[in-house]
Amino acid sequence: MPASTLWAVDLFGRVYTLSTASQYWELCRDAQLEFKRVSAALQCCWGIACDNQVYLYVCASDVPTRCREEAYENQRWNPMGGFCEKLLPSDRWPWSDVSGLQPRPLDGVALPSPHWEWESDWYVDENFGGEPTEKGGWTYAIDFPATYTRDKKWNSCVRRRKWIRYRRYKSRDAWAKIPSKDDPKELPDPFNDLSVGGWEITEEPVGCLSVWAVSLQGKVWYREDVCHPNPEGSSWSLVDTPGEVVQISCGPHDLVWATLWEGQALVREGINRNNPKGSSWSIVEPPGSENGIMHVSVGVGVVWAVTKDRKVWFRRGVNSHNPCGTSWIEMVGEMTMVNVGLNDQVWGIGCEDRAIYFRQGVTSSELSGKAWKAIVAARESDRSHSGSSSSLLSAGCFFGDEVRGGGESAPSDTDASSDAERQVPEEPVPEEPLGNTCRGDAAPASTLASTPAELPWTNIDLKEPRRVTDLNPNPVGLPSLGLFPLGPEEPYGADDHPLWAWVSGGSCAVEAGSALRWFTVQSGLSPSVQTLSLSITPAQTAAWRKQIFQQLTERTKRELENFRHYEQAVEQSVWVKTGTLHWWCDWKPHRWVDVRVALEQFTGHDGARDSILFIYYMVHEEKKYLHVFLNEVTVLVPVLNEAKHSFALYTPERTRQRWPVRLAAATEQDMNDWLALLSLSCCENHGVRGRPSSQAIWSVTCKGDIFVSEPSPDLEAHEHLLPCDQMFWRQMGGHLRVVEANSRGVVWGIGYDHTAWVYTGGYGGGCFQGLAGSTSNIYTQSDVKSVCIYENQRWNPVTGYTSRGLPTDRPMWSDATGLQECTKAGTKPPSLQWTWVSDWYVDFSVPGGTDQEGWQYASDFPASYHGYKTMKDFVRRRCWARKCKLVTSGPWLEVAPIALSDVSIIPESSDAERRGHSIALWAVSDKGDVLCRLGVSELNPAGSSWLHVGTDQPFASVSIGACHQVWAVARDGSAFYRGSVSPSQPAGDCWYHIPSPPKQRLTQVSVGQTSVYALDENGNLWYRGGITPSYPQGSSWEHVSNNVRSVSVGPLDQVWVIANKVQGSHSLSRGTVCRRTGVQPQDPKGQGWDYGIGGGWDHISVRANATRASQSASREQAAQGPVCC
Repeated sequence: MPASTLWAVDLFGRVYTLSTASQYWELCRDAQLEFKRVSAALQCCWGIACDNQVYLYVCASDVPTRCREEAYENQRWNPMGGFCEKLLPSDRWPWSDVSGLQPRPLDGVALPSPHWEWESDWYVDENFGGEPTEKGGWTYAIDFPATYTRDKKWNSCVRRRKWIRYRRYKSRDAWAKIPSKDDPKELPDPFNDLSVGGWEITEEPVGCLSVWAVSLQGKVWYREDVCHPNPEGSSWSLVDTPGEVVQISCGPHDLVWATLWEGQALVREGINRNNPKGSSWSIVEPPGSENGIMHVSVGVGVVWAVTKDRKVWFRRGVNSHNPCGTSWIEMVGEMTMVNVGLNDQVWGIGCEDRAIYFRQGVTSSELSGKAWKAIVAARESDRSHSGSSSSLLSAGCFFGDEVRGGGESAPSDTDASSDAERQVPEEPVPEEPLGNTCRGDAAPASTLASTPAELPWTNIDLKEPRRVTDLNPNPVGLPSLGLFPLGPEEPYGADDHPLWAWVSGGSCAVEAGSALRWFTVQSGLSPSVQTLSLSITPAQTAAWRKQIFQQLTERTKRELENFRHYEQAVEQSVWVKTGTLHWWCDWKPHRWVDVRVALEQFTGHDGARDSILFIYYMVHEEKKYLHVFLNEVTVLVPVLNEAKHSFALYTPERTRQRWPVRLAAATEQDMNDWLALLSLSCCENHGVRGRPSSQAIWSVTCKGDIFVSEPSPDLEAHEHLLPCDQMFWRQMGGHLRVVEANSRGVVWGIGYDHTAWVYTGGYGGGCFQGLAGSTSNIYTQSDVKSVCIYENQRWNPVTGYTSRGLPTDRPMWSDATGLQECTKAGTKPPSLQWTWVSDWYVDFSVPGGTDQEGWQYASDFPASYHGYKTMKDFVRRRCWARKCKLVTSGPWLEVAPIALSDVSIIPESSDAERRGHSIALWAVSDKGDVLCRLGVSELNPAGSSWLHVGTDQPFASVSIGACHQVWAVARDGSAFYRGSVSPSQPAGDCWYHIPSPPKQRLTQVSVGQTSVYALDENGNLWYRGGITPSYPQGSSWEHVSNNVRSVSVGPLDQVWVIANKVQGSHSLSRGTVCRRTGVQPQDPKGQGWDYGIGGGWDHISVRANATRASQSASREQAAQGPVCC
């Protein structure tokens, strides 16, 4: 796990950091700033200095913090001079924002603070909707505002173009003062406390932060618009409170607690994605009437508090649905403050010795922990061999596209000696002024995504008995500050431990079982080790390399010279196929160009074949060409096009750029001939023949084409990982929407018409008929899908609803979004392979309901539609559908008679333990019924019969894991777990309802060996945490990423997804195959994404790939891997 950082402030206002990989406090050196308190998050830290001003520390990373500024130049057409900047009085500003309501001249866009710098000058954005524009980036429309197009039309009266300029945050690894643009009258006094959190608010986009602050007058303020592109935020907004607030704490989710002067606690309610500031306050009484609450700290689902008598309290029953909790539990120890960090881990500062203590034994099942343990790490300056302290260790990027997670954390007791433990003093000390009271902090992006409604509770070590005698004859106390004869540079003596005033664990992730070196006393300093080094300069090294290279080149020439007169033993052969195709020119004029193509295939001396595809074209009457080596081609993909028979050719480099070579043929037969020939040549170059292996990875494009890839042993290796963009994909015959497989060679698929298909073991069909195919296992396959368009109308006071809308309305015949005009006569099938099989008809099954004529009503375009008319409904629409059919062939046989919407086959490892058992297969019918297929085996992949599994509501998705754990998702978005499923009881016994992530509707679930992943309707990917053999349902959902279309978890718990949008160096692709990297038994959620082929992919299945990296890797995973549930 990457190192993370604990932040702390000593009594002298100096900020220190302690890495989980180190045992020394490191001084955060800056311009002589003294701080009162800090609040940390991954990759950043907020603080209040002694001048009561707010400062921000952004840790440096490889990816800079950038923000794009936009301005729009608007012009109107004039009959005298054409387009000009002279607009009508009712028009928008000549230079404005995207809405046109605010003026935005280029010279008026300034940097928000001195901590930013411009990366470049203003330039015109020449891309519009992913396609390049012409004539300086102008887009045209009838009027302001309207739908803009790239092309100028006869009625284009206005135009606009977008100017872009990037700015970069430059104040990194340094404290930057937060500027304030607010009216000084609105900010009458400085700040006294602040807290950072909210990065995992339900449905909150990843990268946003909630920063709460308290002023000296007891007012609560909220910092607006704090996010990755704007780490400083924009302004402070006042939040009304029922009393004067002393201190505040914000958790990573929707928990915000504050303390009042009177000793009560305030709880903020109504916090959600749309309202991160919440709506109201609730008052929670202190544990006792005599001593009120002085300090509070919140986490994901926990609340810790310190009362005025220094007692520590734990709030029971706190979660997102009940943020106020139920009751107080007294904990052992006396502290001046406590802080809740990542994974709900807790730190505190002792009230007598001012040492930092860590709460041991905090897990998701025992949030109160077991005991306090003192951190005795030394300062960096105490090491004699140490120079100046280095910069802060990076704790990973906070402002990112995903929420990283960590497991339960509890340091092992074996790494600490008994003398290092300090018992927390029980004697109360006089109170400090409330101006210096402490606050809690929240944890960054590795906490749980949701909290169970009722947490399990235990009474282990909640209150330890007081010791009768003090076992330590010389306890460390809090000496008088007047007795310190220390200078400003070294405030502590050599044998004194630092005296701490504040601690923040918001960026410190402590994993369970991790060996921290914070609790071991350093008996001495190791002597410096002298190492010998050769006095070799870089210039000498470069000269030697050049000399050796020249000598090797000369020797090669001498050896070859003696054999030049020999004849070749094996003649080279060349085979050439030429033809005429259309090629999409990647540069101007950006159109299809007639080209000559030639496929040259060479047979070398050793019999090996190599092929090159040449594309000859003309530019300004000059002949040019480009070539592609087929051994570098990773996939050939037919492209969905209404007018052309086209296909795309990818290489690893073009995959990274999202910029393939696109070719088109005049007829479907020509395209199939070229596709078959090129695919056969690519397969020969990659050594792939015949049917796919049982470990193959299957995928489906949005066009319905099926592709397979043979996994290499390095594909899922933890080290030396094979990049996804180097995988070779070959097309299989047939047409499907979903495909699922397992490692015993059983493959099922589902078409767009919900027909189930089973793989026959052949190879060929489709465009591969008669070419390297197994004709004995190829069968005719058909598929049917519906094409929908919408009829839109607006209400007229005279004639009622009519097809004549406003100039700014959508077209009266359009697609579902209203952006594209789609008429009955102009709408064609998805591609030339499809043919109409019905006439247009009204679709009454659209979401939201319809009236008797199929109309849906709304107040305006676009809006929420409903199936009945009200007085405020001024627009209406109805859906027209038409069915089209595709007939092809492939190695697939129909499984009748039940239509399916989802299917899942148990992912099994490559061992032979279960070869004798039948293969478990679950499915969901198109009506939402859950089914279990009986009799499925290698010899009978279609199975024998269906077994219905009863449910209370229709389901949408189902998945069975390697240990027969069955998960499903209902159509209402909730999840279910099927209990007692086994080979002897294939249908299980009952369903267990699993709450979905808060305010999210799940759409898909995928189960591997032990990992469970789910996808919601907004494209968020969730991991089910807390799954154990004794509790297979798990405890909570943890957010992993967004921008996901589908997910597949394999038998090795590998995670592959189809990403919705991936930006390459040249263009944006939609539907990209991605693999989760860093997935290990200790980190099942992984760390990042590796992007592969795309776009246009819609589904992937890795559930057959049980290929391990190597023998040693297999042993390691077998020893450390998870146990089947």
